[in-house]
Amino acid sequence: MNRDDALMSDWRARALRLEAEVARAVVGQARAIRLINTAVFARGHVLLQGDVGVGKTTLLRAFAQVLGGDFARIEGTIDLMPGDLVYYTYISADGKPAVEPGPLIRHGESLAIFFFNEINRARPQVHSLLLRVMAERSVSAFNREFRFPHLTVFADRNRVEREETFEISAAARDRFMLEVAIDAPAGDAERRTLMVEPRFHDTERLIGDLGGALVDHRELNQVGELIQRGVQASEALQAYALHLWSATAAPADFGVRLPDLDTAQLMLAGASPRGMSLLLRAARVAAWLDGRGHVTPEDVQAVFEPAIAHRLCYQPVYEMRRQDISPRLMRAIVSSVAAP
Repeated sequence: MNRDDALMSDWRARALRLEAEVARAVVGQARAIRLINTAVFARGHVLLQGDVGVGKTTLLRAFAQVLGGDFARIEGTIDLMPGDLVYYTYISADGKPAVEPGPLIRHGESLAIFFFNEINRARPQVHSLLLRVMAERSVSAFNREFRFPHLTVFADRNRVEREETFEISAAARDRFMLEVAIDAPAGDAERRTLMVEPRFHDTERLIGDLGGALVDHRELNQVGELIQRGVQASEALQAYALHLWSATAAPADFGVRLPDLDTAQLMLAGASPRGMSLLLRAARVAAWLDGRGHVTPEDVQAVFEPAIAHRLCYQPVYEMRRQDISPRLMRAIVSSVAAP
């Protein structure tokens, strides 16, 4: 075993230990934990979807804790402005105006996870600032440049209420590596545990009891590069991914059929080049977490829907049915495109 292989094996053990530790604080979310862990090591940002009170914030705080970095959060509101992310003003004890760093820059380079809750309640100007942070991991404030080299951005959309919301654009959605569903646990045993067990009622203690810095967030960029270099994707696997890409734009050409839809007239645009690049990045990490040094079709399929569904653009007549159409279309594409 060469040095890189030994490093990857050691980091995989730590990554799996990280998952097990987070699972102590968040019950019944094994798939969500695995997908978020995949994005963290693939160095990609994540959209979350889920109802109120299912544990999204707790899950992200748990990840920040085990990564040994800082966590920051902001709530999307109709009156939120871009400056509110980087500073806030108040009247000090001596009655004078004062300015303090906002949630985005308060922690400096130690910021590991930034959570924008209900991003679609904020105006497009705020989305633009967040896109820069995601793309460049930096922002300008107080006449200087603040950099966040180890940052992962998470955002949640309010999917229930439509008043006073600003849906993020297709270009903005395309910046997120994955969209991950956080649903309430389905099993009665898990629901009973969350409802009755006292330790789940005190979030501060719950997070504080987790091990800190099981994985150093400051090393994730280097580890991510190592994984991308070390996990191979064969020519056949690459051809398979290309066929999946083509099927997202023209599903009918690949025999994709949905009972109540005309798949020949469904799509306005398929997955972007960025999206397919991020899909392969995530698939490499999925393979690595499962202990393989090469990507299999199953690795691509495991991350295909989370990586691609939120990027697709449907014809306007179908767009309002996105939540219903996307899961069925993703499954149909995977079933119809032959795997090597």
